[in-house]
Amino acid sequence: MMNWLRNIPWPLLIIAALLLGLAPFAPQPHLLEKLQMLVAGELSRLLDIFDLVMHGTPVVLLFLKAGDTLLGRVK
Repeated sequence: MMNWLRNIPWPLLIIAALLLGLAPFAPQPHLLEKLQMLVAGELSRLLDIFDLVMHGTPVVLLFLKAGDTLLGRVK
């Protein structure tokens, strides 16, 4: 089931997570801003939700790939 994730090269995923997770670099990364809005309960506009998903997806995929790699080696 996770074969598609295993086929994504590590460098590509790391670069995508860094670039999209931290973009725009100034004044504050969108991902951090949207997570703060989520915690504060202010994440209500569709554009803000889309931004959270777009900027957070590579980071989530990176964590999933790392977990799959670590758990795959434990078995």
